Amino acid sequence: MQIQTSRFGTLDIEPDEILDFPAGLVGFESCQTWVLLADAQNDALGWLQSTTQPEVAFAVVSPRRFVEHYQVRVARSEVAPLGLVDTRDARVLVIVGKNDRCATLNLKAPLVINLQRRVGRQVVANGDVSLQYELECPEMPLKKSA
Repeated sequence: MQIQTSRFGTLDIEPDEILDFPAGLVGFESCQTWVLLADAQNDALGWLQSTTQPEVAFAVVSPRRFVEHYQVRVARSEVAPLGLVDTRDARVLVIVGKNDRCATLNLKAPLVINLQRRVGRQVVANGDVSLQYELECPEMPLKKSA
């Protein structure tokens, strides 16, 4: 099948590449089918692209690549709809954002995906986990203005 995207143009997607998020994502509840795309220039980065809304795509990464000891702690009821038999079948991704200084990771609301069933869910992690975990912010050189 083909999907239209505002960022990547027209894409040919196989049916087995589609991820179903029955509850959507926070603020995007109507977007329930997605495809995960690799970034051509950055192997750490992926894109979660809506298959139904061309303008909706989120940059995503594996949190452990940036936060070594990150663990998702959620109530069992949060992940029960995924039907995970083995936690090794789960893939955890977080959405990349940015603030005034640098790129951030939303560690508080990760995406958990059952790779076998191709179904995902955005969950809210328990505990003191950052909503905007800042990645290393480059020092901005100051320039004399007067």
